[in-house]
Amino acid sequence: MNRTNQFSLSILCFFICFLLAMSGIRARDEALAADIAPKILRFHVLANSDSARDQALKLYIKDLLLEKIRDGAAADQIAGKEDLKAYILSESSTLETAAEDFIHSFGYDYGVRVGIETCRFPVRTYGDMTFPAGMYEAVRVTIGNGAGHNFWCVLYPSLCYTDSIHASMPEGSKETLKSLIPENDYEALLRSGPQRSSSDEESSAKKSEQETVSLPTVKIRFRIAELFS
Repeated sequence: MNRTNQFSLSILCFFICFLLAMSGIRARDEALAADIAPKILRFHVLANSDSARDQALKLYIKDLLLEKIRDGAAADQIAGKEDLKAYILSESSTLETAAEDFIHSFGYDYGVRVGIETCRFPVRTYGDMTFPAGMYEAVRVTIGNGAGHNFWCVLYPSLCYTDSIHASMPEGSKETLKSLIPENDYEALLRSGPQRSSSDEESSAKKSEQETVSLPTVKIRFRIAELFS
């Protein structure tokens, strides 16, 4: 066998090994997602479009609805996933109206739909934890056509509140999550955190905007005022 053939065979073996390794990682992640999905509730907001104004509206509506859900759940002393789902479904019309009223105040006629669906989420990193891609039950908020880039987070346990590019992980929420899933799954979420991409679907140009999970309200209002003035 000449050197050219040896080199080609080596390259082929390398790619086969690489593909097998990637297949193994994907299978492991899918198994992890299937294990943890029944215990958590995700949050998914779809913007009307990718225009600057629609993306700004998405971020404000996200904060508005998260605050209402958090306050309402606290007032009703809701602690578990199923109770939280029931509360959101019972209040979906109120949440939709609150979001639409804000949007309409800027002269737009977008409708807002709030429901609970099972949908596919890409890999997402929150602080020191990474949730693998997979099918998750989620509170899904669709603004207008729902054709813009998305916002994603974990609603239960509450990992949606941030102080920077990545979500701040409240210790109480981490302890709740730890109590809900097997210890090896919890450790896997921690181990995988630093190595994974935050998104398989969003472009790098949109990354910083989409991963800013909770901008301070005053900054959002200032940004909204700039965009809509």
